[in-house]
Amino acid sequence: MNTTLNSSIKFDLQHNYRRYLRYLDQYGLDNDQLKLARASKVWIVALVMLVFALASDFFLGASAGLFGLYFYRIAVAYIEVTKAQEGREQSERWFASQGLKFEGRVLYFKADHKLENPLDPFNDALYR
Repeated sequence: MNTTLNSSIKFDLQHNYRRYLRYLDQYGLDNDQLKLARASKVWIVALVMLVFALASDFFLGASAGLFGLYFYRIAVAYIEVTKAQEGREQSERWFASQGLKFEGRVLYFKADHKLENPLDPFNDALYR
């Protein structure tokens, strides 16, 4: 198994490693925001107001506004999750093209099936 990398990709490797970690962290935060948006109980209040909407146009408008808020928060959170996921996948494809893979936050050579030798992209001994 080749245990060194070409020194010409050192800058790109380090840059893409930082980018991958940033996307991974952002994905976790955005996914938590999506879960929070879905767990919001605003839709219950909107449903209760919809019951009172039979007697008043105000309650109909308030109910529509709350439903709009609920679905808007979900849509915005979903878009952010998708952006972070696409960035992370793009970084993973770049590393795969270089013969590397990620397992969580740790980088390995693709041929390292037992995951015995983690790589540190900031270690100069890794490059030839």
